[in-house]
Amino acid sequence: MAAGKELSGAGLRGQVAGKTALSTVGKSGSGLTYRGYDVKDLAAHCEFEEVAYLILKGELPNAEQLASYKAKLKGMRQLPSALKAVLERIPETAHPMDVMRTGCSMLGNLETELSFEQQQDATDRMLAIFPGMINYWYNFSHNGERIDVETGAESIAEQFLWTLHNEQPSALHTQVMQASLILYAEHEFNASTFTARVCASTLSDMHSCITGAIGSLRGPLHGGANEAAMELIEGMENPDHAEETLMGMLARKEKIMGFGHAIYSESDPRNAVIKEWSEKLAKACDDTLMYDVSVRCEAVMWREKKLFCNADFFHASAYNYMGIPTKLFTPIFVCSRLTGWAAHVMEQRADNRIIRPSAEYTGEAPRSVVAIADR
Repeated sequence: MAAGKELSGAGLRGQVAGKTALSTVGKSGSGLTYRGYDVKDLAAHCEFEEVAYLILKGELPNAEQLASYKAKLKGMRQLPSALKAVLERIPETAHPMDVMRTGCSMLGNLETELSFEQQQDATDRMLAIFPGMINYWYNFSHNGERIDVETGAESIAEQFLWTLHNEQPSALHTQVMQASLILYAEHEFNASTFTARVCASTLSDMHSCITGAIGSLRGPLHGGANEAAMELIEGMENPDHAEETLMGMLARKEKIMGFGHAIYSESDPRNAVIKEWSEKLAKACDDTLMYDVSVRCEAVMWREKKLFCNADFFHASAYNYMGIPTKLFTPIFVCSRLTGWAAHVMEQRADNRIIRPSAEYTGEAPRSVVAIADR
């Protein structure tokens, strides 16, 4: 099992901030469970829609329920014309996470959640629309192309790849994306999830909660590690050059992204899954360089610092093998983690008390105001 760390109180590390029935991190199984199911089992045997259903509704669906849920999502992909107009005005130079944030907020203006009874439908709409939304912006801003987001894709994983490349993806690529979305779907009280719960505790609407979570994930200390890992390994010529590069960075005490974790102490259970898929992709395209470089980086960091790859590191090579631009790596995270965020919002709403912690004051001692003439 990937055991959890003994944590200090800094940054609320190790402090219990609430209860959840959604996931455990570093406590059982391989180290990550969703509603009692080990993430490795889910990634091996399920589609992302099954896991989304589990996280949002509490149980894995049967065949009939899954077919109905997938049909519902497939019928909710259309982008409103007003949303398209906004996306077309966002420049190519924009940060894609800003596009996700703005798109989610705009959707909230167009399809506002008016009561908590609408929370499941609002969530399903976002699950259905987010892949096409980010890829509509990407293709329009970068290629001048207005794509049709109502594809023949049978899953969210396939929908993302189809709308990105404007063609049906291979079965292998769809399988990898299924696994990736499952691995990123939920992770207890991380920063973006806690943001969503704080927002939900004020009884705000679902779109506001998800928009806030996207804003938290945008920060480089939370999201973006897979992008940073890609920027690192893409400049490495071979495994020996990778080792030389890392040793130099370590000597200069530079931060190396994609290694270690705030909660796990020995390994990240998600890494083993995506590493296998990265290897399969490398062999399928007969180009193992990026995978071999990544493996050497993993070995060097463990040998030198006892730091393990987190979920993001081998995602970089896996996504690259599938032709996904680096700038779209973190938006994929959003398309997945939306399930966890929304489920936490629903959980917070079901037993709510506004989240309002206290602070330790470190300012001046009490003092009196002196008249301005005497200052």
